[in-house]
Amino acid sequence: MELRQLYTFQTVATTLNFSRAAEALNYVPSNVTMQIKALEEELDVRLFDRLGKQLVLTTAGKRFLTHVQDILNKLEEARSVLHDNEILSGTLTISANEVVCAYRLPDVFKLFRSRHPGVRLIFRSVPNQLLKQTLFEGTSDVAFILDEPIRSTGLATEPLTKETFRFFAAPDHPLAKQHVLQLEDFHGEVFLINEKGCPYRTMFDRTFKKGDIDRISSLEFQSAEAIKQCAISGIGIAFLPEIVTKVEVERGELVALPWRISDLDVYTQMSWHKDKWLSPIILSFIEAAREVLAKEEDNISK
Repeated sequence: MELRQLYTFQTVATTLNFSRAAEALNYVPSNVTMQIKALEEELDVRLFDRLGKQLVLTTAGKRFLTHVQDILNKLEEARSVLHDNEILSGTLTISANEVVCAYRLPDVFKLFRSRHPGVRLIFRSVPNQLLKQTLFEGTSDVAFILDEPIRSTGLATEPLTKETFRFFAAPDHPLAKQHVLQLEDFHGEVFLINEKGCPYRTMFDRTFKKGDIDRISSLEFQSAEAIKQCAISGIGIAFLPEIVTKVEVERGELVALPWRISDLDVYTQMSWHKDKWLSPIILSFIEAAREVLAKEEDNISK
């Protein structure tokens, strides 16, 4: 078993795609496939299942990944001790949902890359409800989670910036012309919301259940962008973070309705496994995220 095979396995397990793994490792795809096949033959176990075009870790693969992460973390720790003052290099895996990736992380990535161009960044777009799992499975070094304050004995979590959620509609929507709205004004309206399981969908359901409003209908989406475009088209009322609709509101394509969920307390939070060794690479990335998102929080407060 070679060290390069472990790095290749870790990268494939993170990207779940041979081509993306090959690109990240600067290999040709056939080389990645050959290394994984050799590793499976040596271990006498299948590490991945190929379900059509989709690649998934087997149960054995998930177990093996935990130990591989430990081995590579220890190696990185040893290297950092020997080369404390040298330029950082290595691989960093970050996970976040669509909203955080598109609207919060680009400036973080830009700052980090300017400081450490030798570090290979791997980004995984993961549904919000599965992000904690990536930390426990070791497939992410750091995850950004959009949720109410997280309380977990297994995760270290740091709130970075508070997110304001509003209801948005096209300018010609009947409710957009009102200056004051009550919960009962939403009777019969169509809401454009995320699928069940998403934390802010749970908050939405909680509010309307508490208000005893059952005469509303909804369309469910996986994508915040799809929700936004459907609201612009006049299909219904979107429930989204303000940051997602900032440009469209400035253009006059959407308006924020004068009603908010009163007990909504949501933050973009940065998390990592509490038992994970924080290498110099991870620590530097955490610091970059603090710098960028704390600045955005200050701008929001002003």
